[in-house]
Amino acid sequence: MKQRCDWGSVNELMEAYHDTEWGVPAHDDRKLFEYFILDTFQAGLSWAIVLKKRENFRKAFDNFDARKIAAYDSKKIKALLADAGIIRNRLKILAAVENAKAFLAVQKEFGSFDEYVWQFVAGKPKVNSWKKLAHIPARTRESDEMSKDLKKRGFKFAGSVMCYAFMQGAGMVNDHTINCFRYKPLSKMH
Repeated sequence: MKQRCDWGSVNELMEAYHDTEWGVPAHDDRKLFEYFILDTFQAGLSWAIVLKKRENFRKAFDNFDARKIAAYDSKKIKALLADAGIIRNRLKILAAVENAKAFLAVQKEFGSFDEYVWQFVAGKPKVNSWKKLAHIPARTRESDEMSKDLKKRGFKFAGSVMCYAFMQGAGMVNDHTINCFRYKPLSKMH
């Protein structure tokens, strides 16, 4: 049986996410934007809830097309608030629209969101070596810096803890525990 991080065996959905996606360096802007938006909706909830609703989020949010989301009007926001398939939190939905606008501004300034976010880890994944889940921090100096800069650029729900979760998911840091079967292969990825 494969040894996973403690949280990676909660259910089949979490297991698949852990085994194939979490911690894999992501450089595609749409994928990074999806992670960012999902992490903002996760604030205060479990990641398992977000993963369960992920496909519904993709449909409801135009497959995370930032240009479309940035143009959402009150009618679309009302429809999202009525959509039981997603997390219906008005502040988070409004934040997604504002974050799409800020995301597009970052793309314009840096050429890509990828170029912008990866600067916080000097362009390559930071490889940690945690023995237990309890050792993994909720935030770091890098996530503090990212959060501060994102907020300055108009991003909402971009606290340091959310930023660190985003960095973990997007593979900017390898926080698989050292006994996990994903640790070594991901430690070699850039």
